[in-house]
Amino acid sequence: MDSNTIEATAPDTVREHFREALSHFGSGVVVITAIDPTGEPVGMTVGSFTSISLEPPLVGFFAAHTSTTLPRVLGGGTFCVNVLSETQHDLARAFARSGTAKFAGVEWTPGVGGAPRLAGAHAWIDATIDVRHTIGDHELIVGAVDGLLVPRTSDPLVFHRSTFHGLRAR
Repeated sequence: MDSNTIEATAPDTVREHFREALSHFGSGVVVITAIDPTGEPVGMTVGSFTSISLEPPLVGFFAAHTSTTLPRVLGGGTFCVNVLSETQHDLARAFARSGTAKFAGVEWTPGVGGAPRLAGAHAWIDATIDVRHTIGDHELIVGAVDGLLVPRTSDPLVFHRSTFHGLRAR
Protein backbone atom coordinates (compact mmCIF):
# COMPACT_ATOMS: atom_id res chain seq x y z
CA MET A 1 0.00 0.00 0.00
CA ASP A 2 1.42 3.42 -0.93
CA SER A 3 1.42 6.61 1.14
CA ASN A 4 -1.62 7.97 -0.75
CA THR A 5 -3.83 5.17 0.54
CA ILE A 6 -5.72 5.13 3.81
CA GLU A 7 -6.82 1.88 5.40
CA ALA A 8 -8.98 2.07 8.48
CA THR A 9 -10.42 -0.80 10.49
CA ALA A 10 -10.22 0.40 14.10
CA PRO A 11 -13.40 2.30 15.13
CA ASP A 12 -11.53 5.53 15.97
CA THR A 13 -9.64 5.46 12.67
CA VAL A 14 -12.82 4.71 10.71
CA ARG A 15 -14.58 7.71 12.30
CA GLU A 16 -11.56 9.91 11.59
CA HIS A 17 -11.51 9.11 7.85
CA PHE A 18 -15.22 8.40 7.22
CA ARG A 19 -16.11 11.86 5.83
CA GLU A 20 -13.08 11.81 3.53
CA ALA A 21 -14.02 8.38 2.20
CA LEU A 22 -17.57 9.56 1.50
CA SER A 23 -16.24 12.60 -0.38
CA HIS A 24 -15.01 10.21 -3.08
CA PHE A 25 -18.63 9.40 -3.93
CA GLY A 26 -19.96 12.08 -6.29
CA SER A 27 -23.53 13.18 -5.67
CA GLY A 28 -26.04 15.54 -7.16
CA VAL A 29 -26.75 18.77 -5.33
CA VAL A 30 -30.29 19.76 -4.40
CA VAL A 31 -31.91 22.50 -2.39
CA ILE A 32 -34.94 21.33 -0.43
CA THR A 33 -37.44 24.19 -0.15
CA ALA A 34 -40.74 24.63 1.66
CA ILE A 35 -43.09 27.24 3.02
CA ASP A 36 -42.91 27.19 6.81
CA PRO A 37 -45.99 27.48 9.06
CA THR A 38 -45.56 31.28 9.21
CA GLY A 39 -45.74 31.53 5.40
CA GLU A 40 -42.03 32.22 4.91
CA PRO A 41 -39.95 30.36 2.29
CA VAL A 42 -37.21 28.14 3.76
CA GLY A 43 -34.54 26.01 2.18
CA MET A 44 -31.46 23.92 2.76
CA THR A 45 -28.77 22.39 0.56
CA VAL A 46 -28.77 18.60 0.68
CA GLY A 47 -26.28 16.13 -0.79
CA SER A 48 -28.13 13.04 0.41
CA PHE A 49 -31.18 13.14 -1.88
CA THR A 50 -32.32 9.81 -3.34
CA SER A 51 -35.13 8.19 -5.25
CA ILE A 52 -36.82 5.57 -3.08
CA SER A 53 -39.58 4.02 -5.17
CA LEU A 54 -40.97 4.24 -8.69
CA GLU A 55 -44.37 2.80 -7.76
CA PRO A 56 -45.54 4.74 -5.93
CA PRO A 57 -43.14 7.59 -6.76
CA LEU A 58 -41.22 8.37 -3.55
CA VAL A 59 -38.12 10.48 -2.92
CA GLY A 60 -36.10 11.06 0.22
CA PHE A 61 -33.34 13.04 1.82
CA PHE A 62 -31.38 13.03 5.07
CA ALA A 63 -30.80 16.02 7.32
CA ALA A 64 -28.81 16.31 10.54
CA HIS A 65 -30.74 16.55 13.79
CA THR A 66 -28.78 19.74 14.47
CA SER A 67 -30.26 21.50 11.43
CA THR A 68 -32.17 24.62 12.43
CA THR A 69 -33.88 24.70 9.03
CA LEU A 70 -35.28 21.15 9.10
CA PRO A 71 -38.11 21.83 11.60
CA ARG A 72 -39.27 24.75 9.44
CA VAL A 73 -39.17 22.59 6.28
CA LEU A 74 -41.15 19.84 8.00
CA GLY A 75 -43.71 22.30 9.38
CA GLY A 76 -45.07 23.03 5.92
CA GLY A 77 -45.99 19.43 5.11
CA THR A 78 -44.75 19.69 1.52
CA PHE A 79 -41.37 20.34 -0.04
CA CYS A 80 -39.72 20.84 -3.41
CA VAL A 81 -36.49 19.17 -4.48
CA ASN A 82 -34.64 21.71 -6.60
CA VAL A 83 -32.00 19.80 -8.59
CA LEU A 84 -29.38 22.50 -9.10
CA SER A 85 -27.87 23.23 -12.50
CA GLU A 86 -24.13 23.36 -13.04
CA THR A 87 -24.08 27.18 -12.78
CA GLN A 88 -25.78 27.32 -9.37
CA HIS A 89 -22.85 26.55 -7.03
CA ASP A 90 -23.28 29.97 -5.34
CA LEU A 91 -26.91 29.07 -4.60
CA ALA A 92 -25.78 25.72 -3.16
CA ARG A 93 -23.37 27.52 -0.83
CA ALA A 94 -25.95 30.14 0.20
CA PHE A 95 -28.57 27.54 1.14
CA ALA A 96 -25.94 25.49 3.02
CA ARG A 97 -25.42 28.35 5.48
CA SER A 98 -27.33 28.66 8.70
CA GLY A 99 -29.15 31.78 9.79
CA THR A 100 -28.80 33.82 6.61
CA ALA A 101 -31.42 35.47 4.42
CA LYS A 102 -31.25 32.57 1.97
CA PHE A 103 -34.04 33.80 -0.31
CA ALA A 104 -32.74 37.39 -0.64
CA GLY A 105 -32.52 38.09 -4.38
CA VAL A 106 -33.53 34.53 -5.32
CA GLU A 107 -36.27 34.17 -7.92
CA TRP A 108 -38.80 31.40 -7.39
CA THR A 109 -42.32 30.31 -8.22
CA PRO A 110 -44.60 28.08 -6.13
CA GLY A 111 -44.71 24.38 -7.00
CA VAL A 112 -47.68 22.00 -6.74
CA GLY A 113 -47.87 22.19 -2.91
CA GLY A 114 -46.68 25.80 -2.73
CA ALA A 115 -43.01 25.04 -1.96
CA PRO A 116 -40.56 27.26 -3.87
CA ARG A 117 -39.24 26.13 -7.24
CA LEU A 118 -35.94 28.00 -7.62
CA ALA A 119 -35.42 29.73 -10.97
CA GLY A 120 -32.79 28.12 -13.19
CA ALA A 121 -32.79 24.72 -11.47
CA HIS A 122 -32.08 21.64 -13.58
CA ALA A 123 -35.33 19.97 -12.40
CA TRP A 124 -38.02 20.28 -9.71
CA ILE A 125 -39.80 17.52 -7.79
CA ASP A 126 -42.74 18.50 -5.58
CA ALA A 127 -43.60 16.14 -2.71
CA THR A 128 -45.76 15.73 0.37
CA ILE A 129 -44.03 14.47 3.52
CA ASP A 130 -44.98 10.81 3.96
CA VAL A 131 -42.53 9.29 6.46
CA ARG A 132 -39.97 10.58 8.96
CA HIS A 133 -37.47 8.18 10.49
CA THR A 134 -34.56 8.81 12.84
CA ILE A 135 -31.35 7.06 11.79
CA GLY A 136 -28.17 7.75 13.77
CA ASP A 137 -27.55 11.48 13.92
CA HIS A 138 -29.84 12.18 10.95
CA GLU A 139 -33.51 12.21 10.06
CA LEU A 140 -34.75 10.48 6.88
CA ILE A 141 -37.59 12.39 5.23
CA VAL A 142 -39.61 10.50 2.61
CA GLY A 143 -41.93 12.38 0.29
CA ALA A 144 -44.71 11.18 -2.01
CA VAL A 145 -44.19 12.86 -5.38
CA ASP A 146 -47.04 15.20 -6.33
CA GLY A 147 -45.55 16.69 -9.48
CA LEU A 148 -42.36 17.49 -11.31
CA LEU A 149 -40.92 19.69 -14.00
CA VAL A 150 -37.84 18.85 -16.06
CA PRO A 151 -36.90 21.60 -18.55
CA ARG A 152 -34.00 19.62 -20.12
CA THR A 153 -32.09 22.82 -20.83
CA SER A 154 -29.14 22.53 -18.45
CA ASP A 155 -26.68 20.11 -16.92
CA PRO A 156 -26.70 19.22 -13.20
CA LEU A 157 -24.37 20.36 -10.44
CA VAL A 158 -22.34 17.60 -8.78
CA PHE A 159 -20.38 17.57 -5.50
CA HIS A 160 -17.24 15.39 -5.50
CA ARG A 161 -14.22 15.47 -3.17
CA SER A 162 -15.57 18.58 -1.42
CA THR A 163 -15.82 20.58 -4.66
CA PHE A 164 -18.69 21.54 -6.97
CA HIS A 165 -18.45 20.39 -10.59
CA GLY A 166 -20.58 20.60 -13.71
CA LEU A 167 -21.57 17.32 -15.28
CA ARG A 168 -21.86 17.31 -19.04
CA ALA A 169 -23.81 14.47 -20.62
CA ARG A 170 -21.58 12.35 -22.81
